[in-house]
Amino acid sequence: MHSFLRDLLITPAEMAAIDLAAARSGIDSFLLMRSAGFAVAAAALGRFPQAQRYVVLCGPGNNGGDGYVAASALVESGANVAVFAFGDPAALSGDAGRARQLWNGTIDPLASYLPQPADVVVDALFGAGLSRDLPGPVVEAIKRINGRNLPIIAVDLPTGVDGRTGQIRGAAFAANHTVTFMARKPGHLLLPGRSLCGALEVFDIGIPARIVLAGGNALRVNTPALWSDHAARLDASSHKFRRGHLVVFSGGAQATGAARLAAAAGLAAGAGLVTVASPTAALDINAGQLTAVMLKAIDDPPELARWLEDTRLGAFVLGPGFGVGERARAFALALCDRALVLDADGITSFQEHRSQLFARLAAATGRAVMTPHEGEFARLFPEIARDKNQSKIEKAQAAAHISRATIVYKGADTVIASPDGKVAVNANAPPSLATAGSGDVLAGIIGAHLAQGMLAFEAAAAGVWRHGAAGAQAGPGLTAETLVASIPPLG
Repeated sequence: MHSFLRDLLITPAEMAAIDLAAARSGIDSFLLMRSAGFAVAAAALGRFPQAQRYVVLCGPGNNGGDGYVAASALVESGANVAVFAFGDPAALSGDAGRARQLWNGTIDPLASYLPQPADVVVDALFGAGLSRDLPGPVVEAIKRINGRNLPIIAVDLPTGVDGRTGQIRGAAFAANHTVTFMARKPGHLLLPGRSLCGALEVFDIGIPARIVLAGGNALRVNTPALWSDHAARLDASSHKFRRGHLVVFSGGAQATGAARLAAAAGLAAGAGLVTVASPTAALDINAGQLTAVMLKAIDDPPELARWLEDTRLGAFVLGPGFGVGERARAFALALCDRALVLDADGITSFQEHRSQLFARLAAATGRAVMTPHEGEFARLFPEIARDKNQSKIEKAQAAAHISRATIVYKGADTVIASPDGKVAVNANAPPSLATAGSGDVLAGIIGAHLAQGMLAFEAAAAGVWRHGAAGAQAGPGLTAETLVASIPPLG
């Protein structure tokens, strides 16, 4: 697999167009299907050599064609193989029909399959192109097979998972291993689809990289290759202001911990200076907990405006523990011309004032990142959140477009989207990140990147990735404090 294809995400529609472009370029499409089927057979033999029988379930399209090729290859290797089909195999045409004709064994109806304890199932019913609910007989077969806890190898994507959205279309196989071709699809990374793929293998079936890259759009998997060129390159002689001055706004005396977590994360993530901007009433409690982080009294918008005359203030985090209301809105609007991470209470404060925020961001010259979890996203973008036809990727793109901010739509499958259409889906976050204060740490990391001069999308993508890597390093049972201590280097 070419290294520059590893981080590519291809939608099912794009993959269909890539297949067509490959055929039009003179590539024999049946040879591509043979390569796919052989890859599936190799995975089955390599992963489950102890199988007494490989049961290949073939569907009514090209995914089924891959299955027939795999079945033939398994027989040629000396394996015991049984094939069951949904639909009329004789109705298959094109490459899938040709693959079916090359299969010399019997083909039994899907409904007649009775799982045996030593079976290994090859799921070639429906692939990533599925975009409608499964027929009843397929749903029944999936439930019957899942209930037997048999090893399952999925061809392209487990049947029942929508390749565009990752949603389940009635029912879905829970695969141990999935073999897909040329590039990952959104359904491999978006939940709940990701949890059903098992180990994912991307196999190069021979479509030239130039055709794949030309057919892909702006979707990427979030890895350092996406943002490493934009990361600040620090050396031993770097001055603290060259490394960026990050400001984190604190809430009142009873809500200061979130800001301190974000500030500690910003310092650990590489900001040269970090200041907690605190209400006067919370100065003493913050001062008693801060050492390397500085403290500044800021009570109202006029005080903030005077402080902002200091151009060395590089980036701002507003929201963690800040409080919801007019003061939060006033502070946020004053910061839209700067580099700003708007999180938590800062987002919720605009639930009834969205147009005010979006208009200000559209007119501003700053670098804004908003980091909503699902509930906050629904408060700020209710119409988008309610759209059942859009994937999480498409929702994040739409939110970025109307808000003119980079959106970090948080979750186990965090999506980062910029107003210009760039999108990255994160895949390195462990479940242990779902803990109190984790989001505050993420806001601080992104703020540090903005303070160092990174562009908003790259700052956000790098922050999400480092946050996930820190979670993996901290291990099960992590706390927000151990998460901060585990933040890896940026470069």
